[in-house]
Formats: sequence, structure tokens, C-alpha cells
Amino acid sequence: MLDIAIYACLLVLAFVTLYPFWNSLVISFNDGNDTAAGGVTFWPRAFTLENYRYVFKDNRMIHAFWITVARTAAGTFLSILFTSMFGYAMAKRGLIGKKFYMIVCVITMYFSGGLIPSYLLIKQLHLMNTFWVLIVPGIISVWNMIIFRTFFQGLPDGLEESAKIDGCNHLSTFFRIVVPVSGPVIATLSLFTAVGHWNAWFDASIYITNSKLLPIQVILNQTVRSILAFESSTQVSATKQEFLLGLQSVTHKSVVMSTTMVATIPIVLVYPFVQKYFVKGVLVGSLKE
Repeated sequence: MLDIAIYACLLVLAFVTLYPFWNSLVISFNDGNDTAAGGVTFWPRAFTLENYRYVFKDNRMIHAFWITVARTAAGTFLSILFTSMFGYAMAKRGLIGKKFYMIVCVITMYFSGGLIPSYLLIKQLHLMNTFWVLIVPGIISVWNMIIFRTFFQGLPDGLEESAKIDGCNHLSTFFRIVVPVSGPVIATLSLFTAVGHWNAWFDASIYITNSKLLPIQVILNQTVRSILAFESSTQVSATKQEFLLGLQSVTHKSVVMSTTMVATIPIVLVYPFVQKYFVKGVLVGSLKE
């Protein structure tokens, strides 16, 4: 009986967790006016692709998608590279000034300079309206560094000692010995970092005015706002008005759901490739012998 109760609770939890996502997917493929009538739950009642046609009508969407892919790939790689090297250095027992560096790092986790000083700094660094403004400011994660440090401290000392005997310096030891045995923590933190880059939109909306550099999250936000403006007001461009009048099945809710799927599904598809590392790596840093 206890096993039955546990499985029942897990099934209910899984349903409560997955149903909102599934219902959003169903609504994104359903006629908007039909959805407004209610009752659309597990399957599209009036199947249509008009919602996605509207989302991808803007030519900027495809370009923004590849900007986001490039940002996610480059940002994840560089962030994991520099953060792991930082964590490896902080894991060294003989590092001079180690406690001071750690205090400075922890302070940055609780306090920041604020939006205006950050904006002025980005401007003085000539990063405004560049692709690198999406990557460089967040290239080091103190939280991820602490997790890397904890993981590296748990590695056997014999690994580095044998590498030193073979003539490896710190850099060679890191890339040839430490990195190959750090698969779980690298995969897990890479996944978290990639999700963060994929979903980020605020930095681009602040530091970028060039539409060719905007990521997909910003474009999707603008798309949702445009159709909402049309439904609440007639003050929109003639082109958009003519297009929306030709899509009688499109409503604000249906477009919101379709844009949610466009922004969510690509990054969700990454999870199966790192699943074997995720269960082990997600606990890295929580316990230390």
C-alpha cells in the first residue's frame, strides 16, 4: 500500500508539472477564437498553424534565433572555460591571498553597482551595440566557481602529482588531467549556463539598439506586444493591421502560447543529451567529505 501511495503521489506531481506545458502547446496549435470559447485541454479542437505563421512572419525572427544560438554556444563555452579555470585556481591550497579573493567574490554575489553604473561601464568599454555585450559581462559566475572549486578539491591529489612527475605545468594539468574527469560538473553547469543565456533578454534590451543583434527573446516580446496593441487599440501600422485582419484565428493568447513554445522547446531538447551527467552533477558541491 505504501508503494501504491508513493507512485500515486508521483503521478499526480508529474501531471501537475507537465500539464501546463502540454496545454500551452495544444493552445499554440489551436484556433485562437476557438480557444477563447474555452474547453481546450489535451488536444487541439480546431487545429491551425496560423499562430506560428504570424510569429515567423517577421524576417527578424530567424536572424534573432541564430543570434540566440550563437550567444548560447559562445557564452556557455567561454563562461565554463574561465569559471572552471578560476575555480581550479581557488582550489589550490597554497594560493596567496586566497581568502581575500574569496571575500571579494562573495561580496559581488550580494551587492552590485546598480543599473546606471553598469550601463556607464559598458559604454566606456565600447561594448554597446556589440555581440560581446551579451557574453562578456557575465562570463564569470561566482556561484559556479564555488561549485567547481568544491569539485576540484575532492579530486585525488595523486592525479596532479603524477602529472607533475610527467612534466605538466598547471595549465597542462588542468586541460589534460582535471577536465577529462570533470564531466558531470561541467555538463551540469553548462546546462544551467546555457538555459540562462537562452532565456536572457533584459541585457539585450538595455545595451542593444541595433535590431540585427537582438536575441529571439526580445523579438518574441515585441511580437506579443504588437498583437496586444492591435487588440487594445487601432493605433498600429497599416501593414500589421492588414496582416492581422487576414488571420482571423490569431488572438493574443494563441500568439503568447506559440511564442512560448518557440522560446522553450529548443533549449528543452538539450536536456536528453546531458541527462546521464545531470543526476550525478546536480549534487556536486552540496556535500563535501
